[in-house]
This record gives sequence, structure tokens and C-alpha cells, in this order.
Amino acid sequence: MTEVALKSVLAEGDAPSRPSAWSASLTFGWRSMLKLKHIPEQIFDVTAFPVLMTLMFTYLFGGALAGSTADYLQFLLPGVLVTSVVMITMYTGTGVNGDIKDGVFDRIRTLPVWRPAALVGALLGDAVRYSAASVTILLLGLVMGFRPAGVLGVLGAIALLLLFSFAFSWIWTMFGLLLRSEKSVMSVSMMVVMPGTFLSNVYVDPATMPGAVRAVVNANPITHVVSAVRGLMAGQFPGGWILSTVAFSAVITLVFGTISMRLYNRRE
Repeated sequence: MTEVALKSVLAEGDAPSRPSAWSASLTFGWRSMLKLKHIPEQIFDVTAFPVLMTLMFTYLFGGALAGSTADYLQFLLPGVLVTSVVMITMYTGTGVNGDIKDGVFDRIRTLPVWRPAALVGALLGDAVRYSAASVTILLLGLVMGFRPAGVLGVLGAIALLLLFSFAFSWIWTMFGLLLRSEKSVMSVSMMVVMPGTFLSNVYVDPATMPGAVRAVVNANPITHVVSAVRGLMAGQFPGGWILSTVAFSAVITLVFGTISMRLYNRRE
């Protein structure tokens, strides 16, 4: 638009219409994806890290835990899929914290858009990375000998995992708004994720654990997600695990999403 035309529009009092909540969120989601151009090492975490996890645990522990690497792979891969995607969610918090430190969020907050759009958009952009990690692990698993029961089960498992990951990311969004540096966000995230993934049914059957440990494992939300994903990929319909995963996702989003938005709105 030329300067003359722009002045004419402004003189007539016309102004661009306010973007919808969905449109604004998608725009910020695209901005989140563009960060990969400037921080390409995040692609390494999406691809190389899941590959290393799958290869290492299958060939190091498969024979000892299941008697054969082929049998253990059928049990392990859905768990590694959940673990890898859950660990990648930590970057949501570091990204939010980096934007705050650089002053980007202060500028975004002055825009006439739906207030949560910046946070929701960041989570939507990260969901694409979660999908890429899921596809990478599944392709590697197929090469190694993993055989899911059907395509619909795999698609359902990935959709359920993305739902949980979207909810789980709100936890790191809260930490990103609370803590002062990206390193602090990463440190706290690792303190939560590492025990959370190991104190679950990702690597071994909880039935082999002592009673007290088994109780903790069974109460772990990640155990519910893994059980649901594992069942779907095996051609089953684990309704109880699916329902509990959806319930955990809703509660996490309600609690941590609300806290995150309050922190975001109160920032000075």
C-alpha cells in the first residue's frame, strides 16, 4: 500500500479488523516454528535424541529384561515414544523465558490480539515438533522390527500423546514465566521429567516392582499415557487408560494453564 493510499484509509477511519483468537494463535505458532531456523540444534533433540534412546535401551537392556531384543522392542517403543515427546516439552518453558528476557513478550502484550494467543501459539508450534519426534521414532521402530497392530491404533496413540503433551507443556510455561533464566527452567524441568519417566512403566512392568514403588508408578500420569499408547498400538482399546489420560490432560491444562495466564497478565 502506498503512503497516499495509507493516509486515505486512516483518514476515512478504516482500520484492519481485529484477528480472531484462532488466527492470532496460528500466527504465533508459525513464529514458534520459525525459531528452528535460528536454533537448529532443537532439531537434533527431535530426531537424534529419540533415535539414541530407542537404540540404547533396546540393545543394552532388551536381552536382560525380556529375553530378546525383538520382544522388548514391542514393549519398549511406545514407552520411548512417550518419554521422548514429554522430554521435548521442556523447550516450551525455555522459549517463553527467552522471549521474556529479550523483551519480546512486552511488545506482544501491547498488540490488539487475544491475550493468551502468544502462549497458545507457542504450544501449537511445539506440537509440530512433537509430531516430528513421533514419526522419527516410529520409522526407526519399523526398521528395527517393531510391528504395530494397525494404522488406526498408531494414529490414535499419537493423537492421545499430542493431547497430553500439549497439556504437559503448560507446566513448563508456568516455570518459564516464574524463573529468571532459561538454565533454571531447564534444570527444574529435568528434576521433574527424569524421575517422572523412570518411575513409570516405560522400561519395565510395574508388576515386578516392590509394593510401595508400584503404587507410585501406578499413580504417575506418564504410566497412564504409556499404557494407553501401548494398548492402542497393540490393537486394543484400553478405555480406562485413555479416559484417565484425557482426565489428566484436562486437569493439568486447567490448573497450570490458569496459573500461567495469571502470571502472564501480571507481568510488569
